[in-house]
Order: sequence, then C-alpha cells, then structure tokens
Amino acid sequence: MSGHDDTAEGALLAYLPDADREYLLARGTRRRFRANDVVLMEGDPSDHVHVLVSGWVRVSAVVEDGREVLFGLRGPGEVLGELAAVTGRPRSASVRAIEPCTVYQLTGAQFVDVLRARPEVAIATIKTVAVRLRHSESARVDSAALDVSRRVAVHLVRLAEEHGTPVPEGVLIDAPLSQADIAAQIGAARRTVARALRVLRERGIVETGRRRILVRRMRVLRAFASSEPNGTQGP
Repeated sequence: MSGHDDTAEGALLAYLPDADREYLLARGTRRRFRANDVVLMEGDPSDHVHVLVSGWVRVSAVVEDGREVLFGLRGPGEVLGELAAVTGRPRSASVRAIEPCTVYQLTGAQFVDVLRARPEVAIATIKTVAVRLRHSESARVDSAALDVSRRVAVHLVRLAEEHGTPVPEGVLIDAPLSQADIAAQIGAARRTVARALRVLRERGIVETGRRRILVRRMRVLRAFASSEPNGTQGP
C-alpha cells in the first residue's frame, strides 16, 4: 500500500510518515479475508494485531438482550485488536469483513516492540484510540442495533440507485427526506436512524445536509448493506 490517499479518516497509517508506515508493515504477515469472514472474535484471548490495508470491516458486540450493536466501520489504514495487545485482556468486540480485505498481522509482542522502537507509531496509535473513544461516547448514549444500521444502508443504496445523481464527489441523493422520513420508511426510531447516519458520516461514507445526502463511498455502502448480522447469509 503506497501513499495515504486510500486510508480511512482517523486511521493509524494516515498519521504515519512513509518510513514508519513501512517499518510497521514489514514486521507483519500478509493475510486475506473474504467478505463476511470473522477477523476478530469478541471474548477471544488472542493478542495479535491486524493493520488493515484494503477493504472495510464492521466492529460490533452482543449486548445483554441479544442485540448485536454496531460500534463502527473500519477502513484501509486502521489498526484492529491493538487494545488486546497492549492490555493482555480478551477481545472487547468482534470484527467481521464486509468485503474482501487484506491485513498485515503482527503478534501482540511484535506490535508492542514497534511502539517502543518507533515513537511516531505509538503517538499515532494514541490518536486513533482517542478518535474512537470520542465516537464511542456518543454511541453509549444512543446505541444503534446493527440490524437498523444495515436497514439504513440498504435504504440509502436504493435511494441512490433510483434517485441519485452522479457527481464528482460520489452520488447525490437530492430528495426531500428528513431523518424522521427515513425512520418511518424502514420502521425504526428516528433517534436510532440518526445514530446510524452518524456512524456513516464519521467514516466518510456519506455526507448529510438539509434534505440532501451525498454518498461518497458507494462501494462500501453497498457492501455493508449486503452483509448479514452474525455471519448468516441472505437469501
């Protein structure tokens, strides 16, 4: 992976100069995952770290009432599993590919050694964790079930295909739809729809404005919309 153009907003690799980026990746083993593969499993005691260089994944956990709650989407340049490597504790969430992905896998010890040897990598990791903590604070107040987030994505894909206009930045859905309208159309609470849209905005997948939605990453939105909770396959 060369250059920083394809990295997701707030990703680890986006914060690194080329020399540190190459140093980190050179210590990993290249692995590939298919769409819907489990990349990391909640509760697993393993401590390896993945640096995602292509493809997108979703991060989720199962709460007490059995719902699978979406914590976020991760894209190219992001690090996965770093907390387990640093703390030695079991995985706090599951990670599943929503499209074919490529990662560089490091053992927990290798990752910690990199942090010690390259301060820029350590600082970049802290920045990445800080961004996630800021996002997760709002998620705790208003958790969106993964199923609702997917339904929002499916609805946006349908609107883009039926009413979207291609523009240089992506696909513009210029329709007089409010969050309440989308909530009514998919049978969900407006607050939950707002949370789902916020997740998509934070990852740079969509932009929302007054009565307009710009889909910046149509491929990623479509892949997320077609993924299934808990790894089951759709009809």
